[in-house]
Amino acid sequence: MTGNPDLLTNSIQGQLPEFQELERPDGELYLRFYIFSEDHQEFALSAAGIREVIATPLDRITPIPNASPLLLGTINLRGQVVWVADLGQLLGKPTALNTERAEIPVIAIEDQNTMLGLAVDQIVGMGWLDLERMQAAETNVPDTIALFLRGEWLLDEKNNQRIRLLDQTAILHSRRWIT
Repeated sequence: MTGNPDLLTNSIQGQLPEFQELERPDGELYLRFYIFSEDHQEFALSAAGIREVIATPLDRITPIPNASPLLLGTINLRGQVVWVADLGQLLGKPTALNTERAEIPVIAIEDQNTMLGLAVDQIVGMGWLDLERMQAAETNVPDTIALFLRGEWLLDEKNNQRIRLLDQTAILHSRRWIT
Protein backbone atom coordinates (compact mmCIF):
# COMPACT_ATOMS: atom_id res chain seq x y z
CA MET A 1 0.00 0.00 0.00
CA THR A 2 2.89 2.40 0.66
CA GLY A 3 3.91 2.23 -2.98
CA ASN A 4 0.46 3.11 -4.30
CA PRO A 5 0.88 6.21 -6.50
CA ASP A 6 -2.77 7.13 -5.95
CA LEU A 7 -2.13 7.74 -2.26
CA LEU A 8 1.30 9.31 -2.25
CA THR A 9 3.00 12.07 -4.25
CA ASN A 10 6.59 13.38 -4.28
CA SER A 11 7.94 10.20 -2.77
CA ILE A 12 11.68 10.65 -3.07
CA GLN A 13 14.08 8.32 -1.35
CA GLY A 14 14.99 9.70 2.06
CA GLN A 15 12.08 12.14 2.24
CA LEU A 16 8.69 11.68 3.78
CA PRO A 17 5.94 11.48 1.16
CA GLU A 18 3.25 14.12 0.91
CA PHE A 19 -0.26 12.78 1.01
CA GLN A 20 -2.40 13.65 -1.95
CA GLU A 21 -5.31 15.98 -1.18
CA LEU A 22 -8.61 14.23 -1.93
CA GLU A 23 -11.25 16.34 -3.60
CA ARG A 24 -14.60 16.45 -1.85
CA PRO A 25 -17.47 16.55 -4.32
CA ASP A 26 -20.12 19.23 -3.92
CA GLY A 27 -23.19 18.12 -2.05
CA GLU A 28 -24.03 15.17 0.13
CA LEU A 29 -23.94 11.43 -0.40
CA TYR A 30 -27.20 9.71 -1.36
CA LEU A 31 -28.35 6.23 -2.32
CA ARG A 32 -30.22 6.28 -5.63
CA PHE A 33 -32.79 3.64 -6.56
CA TYR A 34 -35.79 2.94 -8.79
CA ILE A 35 -39.38 2.16 -8.07
CA PHE A 36 -40.82 0.88 -11.31
CA SER A 37 -44.10 2.27 -12.47
CA GLU A 38 -45.24 3.56 -15.81
CA ASP A 39 -42.48 6.19 -15.72
CA HIS A 40 -39.66 4.33 -13.86
CA GLN A 41 -39.24 6.91 -11.11
CA GLU A 42 -35.81 7.41 -9.58
CA PHE A 43 -35.57 8.26 -5.90
CA ALA A 44 -32.81 8.98 -3.39
CA LEU A 45 -32.31 8.66 0.36
CA SER A 46 -29.63 10.37 2.40
CA ALA A 47 -26.79 7.98 3.17
CA ALA A 48 -26.73 9.32 6.74
CA GLY A 49 -29.91 7.46 7.70
CA ILE A 50 -29.16 4.20 5.91
CA ARG A 51 -27.98 1.35 8.10
CA GLU A 52 -27.40 -1.24 5.37
CA VAL A 53 -28.32 -2.20 1.81
CA ILE A 54 -28.82 -5.89 1.11
CA ALA A 55 -30.21 -8.17 -1.54
CA THR A 56 -32.30 -10.84 0.14
CA PRO A 57 -33.99 -13.92 -1.31
CA LEU A 58 -37.77 -13.87 -0.96
CA ASP A 59 -37.70 -17.04 1.14
CA ARG A 60 -35.70 -15.13 3.80
CA ILE A 61 -38.60 -12.70 4.28
CA THR A 62 -41.02 -14.22 6.77
CA PRO A 63 -44.62 -13.16 6.07
CA ILE A 64 -46.61 -12.03 9.12
CA PRO A 65 -50.37 -12.73 9.12
CA ASN A 66 -52.80 -9.85 9.64
CA ALA A 67 -50.08 -7.21 9.07
CA SER A 68 -50.52 -4.18 6.82
CA PRO A 69 -50.57 -5.09 3.12
CA LEU A 70 -47.65 -2.66 2.71
CA LEU A 71 -45.45 -4.98 4.77
CA LEU A 72 -43.87 -8.01 3.09
CA GLY A 73 -42.76 -9.57 6.38
CA THR A 74 -39.64 -9.63 8.54
CA ILE A 75 -35.97 -10.48 8.05
CA ASN A 76 -33.17 -11.24 10.46
CA LEU A 77 -30.55 -8.53 9.98
CA ARG A 78 -27.49 -9.37 12.08
CA GLY A 79 -29.62 -10.76 14.89
CA GLN A 80 -32.24 -8.01 14.80
CA VAL A 81 -35.78 -8.59 13.50
CA VAL A 82 -36.56 -5.95 10.86
CA TRP A 83 -39.86 -5.34 9.08
CA VAL A 84 -39.59 -5.17 5.28
CA ALA A 85 -42.02 -2.87 3.47
CA ASP A 86 -42.91 -2.42 -0.20
CA LEU A 87 -41.83 1.21 -0.65
CA GLY A 88 -43.62 1.49 -3.99
CA GLN A 89 -46.93 0.54 -2.38
CA LEU A 90 -46.38 3.10 0.39
CA LEU A 91 -45.82 5.77 -2.26
CA GLY A 92 -49.06 4.85 -4.05
CA LYS A 93 -47.78 2.55 -6.78
CA PRO A 94 -50.81 0.56 -7.99
CA THR A 95 -49.03 -2.80 -8.29
CA ALA A 96 -47.07 -4.73 -5.71
CA LEU A 97 -43.32 -5.24 -5.87
CA ASN A 98 -42.20 -7.92 -8.33
CA THR A 99 -41.18 -10.86 -6.15
CA GLU A 100 -40.58 -13.23 -9.08
CA ARG A 101 -36.79 -12.89 -8.97
CA ALA A 102 -33.85 -14.38 -7.13
CA GLU A 103 -33.26 -11.46 -4.74
CA ILE A 104 -35.04 -8.33 -3.61
CA PRO A 105 -33.05 -5.14 -2.89
CA VAL A 106 -33.75 -3.91 0.65
CA ILE A 107 -32.60 -0.59 2.10
CA ALA A 108 -32.49 -0.72 5.92
CA ILE A 109 -33.16 2.76 7.29
CA GLU A 110 -32.81 3.71 10.93
CA ASP A 111 -33.85 6.56 13.19
CA GLN A 112 -33.71 6.61 17.00
CA ASN A 113 -33.13 2.85 17.27
CA THR A 114 -36.11 2.08 15.01
CA MET A 115 -35.26 0.22 11.81
CA LEU A 116 -37.30 -0.58 8.71
CA GLY A 117 -36.33 -2.36 5.51
CA LEU A 118 -37.58 -0.74 2.31
CA ALA A 119 -37.94 -3.15 -0.61
CA VAL A 120 -37.33 -1.41 -3.96
CA ASP A 121 -37.13 -2.51 -7.57
CA GLN A 122 -33.51 -1.63 -8.35
CA ILE A 123 -30.54 0.01 -6.64
CA VAL A 124 -28.70 2.52 -8.84
CA GLY A 125 -25.83 3.21 -6.44
CA MET A 126 -24.35 5.93 -4.29
CA GLY A 127 -23.88 9.43 -5.63
CA TRP A 128 -23.17 12.99 -4.58
CA LEU A 129 -26.09 15.36 -5.05
CA ASP A 130 -25.81 19.10 -4.53
CA LEU A 131 -28.44 20.36 -2.07
CA GLU A 132 -28.19 23.85 -3.54
CA ARG A 133 -29.49 22.50 -6.87
CA MET A 134 -32.44 20.71 -5.25
CA GLN A 135 -35.82 22.19 -6.15
CA ALA A 136 -39.18 22.08 -4.48
CA ALA A 137 -41.22 19.19 -5.84
CA GLU A 138 -43.45 19.89 -8.82
CA THR A 139 -47.02 20.77 -7.94
CA ASN A 140 -48.67 17.76 -9.59
CA VAL A 141 -47.02 15.20 -7.29
CA PRO A 142 -49.58 12.70 -5.91
CA ASP A 143 -50.40 13.17 -2.23
CA THR A 144 -49.15 9.65 -1.47
CA ILE A 145 -45.62 10.74 -2.50
CA ALA A 146 -45.81 14.39 -1.36
CA LEU A 147 -46.02 13.33 2.30
CA PHE A 148 -42.53 11.84 2.07
CA LEU A 149 -40.84 14.14 -0.46
CA ARG A 150 -38.14 16.64 0.56
CA GLY A 151 -37.44 17.92 -2.95
CA GLU A 152 -36.07 16.86 -6.32
CA TRP A 153 -33.28 17.33 -8.78
CA LEU A 154 -34.13 17.88 -12.44
CA LEU A 155 -31.63 15.88 -14.49
CA ASP A 156 -33.14 16.22 -17.96
CA GLU A 157 -35.95 18.71 -18.54
CA LYS A 158 -36.67 17.48 -22.07
CA ASN A 159 -37.40 13.93 -20.87
CA ASN A 160 -38.71 15.09 -17.46
CA GLN A 161 -36.07 12.94 -15.74
CA ARG A 162 -35.91 13.67 -12.02
CA ILE A 163 -34.46 12.25 -8.84
CA ARG A 164 -36.86 12.64 -5.95
CA LEU A 165 -35.38 12.92 -2.47
CA LEU A 166 -37.39 11.05 0.14
CA ASP A 167 -37.48 11.84 3.85
CA GLN A 168 -36.63 8.56 5.58
CA THR A 169 -37.71 9.85 8.99
CA ALA A 170 -41.20 10.60 7.63
CA ILE A 171 -41.32 7.15 6.01
CA LEU A 172 -40.15 5.38 9.14
CA HIS A 173 -42.63 7.13 11.44
CA SER A 174 -45.60 7.09 9.06
CA ARG A 175 -48.95 5.99 10.45
CA ARG A 176 -49.64 4.21 7.14
CA TRP A 177 -47.78 1.12 8.38
CA ILE A 178 -50.52 0.54 10.93
CA THR A 179 -53.48 0.39 8.52
